[in-house]
Amino acid sequence: MPFSETLRTIRLAMKSLLLHKLRSGLTMLGIVFGVFSVIAMLAIGEGASAQAQKQVLALGATNIIIVTVKPPADSQQSSGGSGGRRGMVVPQYGLLRSDYDLLIKTLPTITGAVRMREIVSEARYLQKTLNVRLVGCTTEYSDMNHLSLLRGRFLTDEDESAVANIAVLGAETASTLFPFDDPLGQSVRVRNQEYKIVGIMRTRSSSAAIGGSLSGQEYNKDIYIPLSTFRSRIGDTVFTRLSGTFSAEQVELNQITLKVKSRDDVVATSEVVKESLAKSHAGKSDYDVIVPLELLRQADQIRQIFNIVLGSIAAISLVVGGIGIMNIMLATVTERTREIGIRRALGARQRDIINQFLTETIVLSGSGGLIGILMGLSTPIAFQGIKYVIDNFVLDKSTGESPMAKIFSELQPQIAFWSLPVAFGISVSIGIIFGIYPARSAARMDPIEALRHE
Repeated sequence: MPFSETLRTIRLAMKSLLLHKLRSGLTMLGIVFGVFSVIAMLAIGEGASAQAQKQVLALGATNIIIVTVKPPADSQQSSGGSGGRRGMVVPQYGLLRSDYDLLIKTLPTITGAVRMREIVSEARYLQKTLNVRLVGCTTEYSDMNHLSLLRGRFLTDEDESAVANIAVLGAETASTLFPFDDPLGQSVRVRNQEYKIVGIMRTRSSSAAIGGSLSGQEYNKDIYIPLSTFRSRIGDTVFTRLSGTFSAEQVELNQITLKVKSRDDVVATSEVVKESLAKSHAGKSDYDVIVPLELLRQADQIRQIFNIVLGSIAAISLVVGGIGIMNIMLATVTERTREIGIRRALGARQRDIINQFLTETIVLSGSGGLIGILMGLSTPIAFQGIKYVIDNFVLDKSTGESPMAKIFSELQPQIAFWSLPVAFGISVSIGIIFGIYPARSAARMDPIEALRHE
């Protein structure tokens, strides 16, 4: 078809559609919201995936994380040590210091290793108290977990050797216990021990929970002390008083993090780690080996599945919009029967009639697709508006917390720009597919019968 004839057909199609503005607009809405939902859902899926991958990457793509897992009660072994109270059975489980020594001596692909011990306890300064995570660690812990100092210093090798009673506070711990005073140089009390504060950490976002093995960690409520100090002042056996009863457990290490030379060595090294620990733990299920690189690959696969599912659900609305277009175009053909007869009598071919009605459906669906794309691009802005409404009208002011607010505060949609041409192409294709039948119906009309139509 020559360009001038195509242009004339498009102008005629737009003129016909504008004769019924409201009807054309309502018909277009199906395509508009269909394209918008495709782009918005894929953007939400990409945002959720990016958030999950960011949390996994925070664990380190070249790291292998080995964590202590509390086994079922019937499989726990009791300690024969003297740390119990009145004959209390103290279960002993988890990673051992000998495990750490074995791994760093036998694995040549390891370039760094960090061990740590942690408990939840109450920290006190004057009248201020806060439940914190007391972490016994070494100087490499901050780099391995992407922690950065705000003021002061972190733990050193000298602190570890001297079994020093010093502490570094997480951001929220410092602000809660010392709302007006300068924490540096002060002392904080944990489990009847005084620790001199030598550093304050910057705010750090929480890490994600990984299955049932690696729980989410709130670094801002931490207190870091040398691992040797933790062992000397608190010991491996920890007693906890709860509702008037005592419970106890004996754990040497809660976590060992290994840093591998390159990504290519991570999976192979993790297999060796599993084999080594399986021998030393004699089949006990009191530890787990977590490989963030494998989790990252799984997250990418989940993202692809998520996009397919969300895109398919959103595409249904496009099909509904296409059905609406077919319905309106069939009604239009009936209304314009006499016009079709006149055009045929003046020499228009069936192909010309098909082109005319198909052009109208393409203009209708294409315009709806463009509007839908513009609405889809506004998805991140719309999310900001939703966050504002939740923060100001939905958030429980008495507690300051809301699960919905937390979800929206952490999720940031990311436009998948490949979805723009795909959604627009689908919208135009829907217009063509659902416009063919009405166009062929119009073209196959008997010109004489069409001219007789009132």
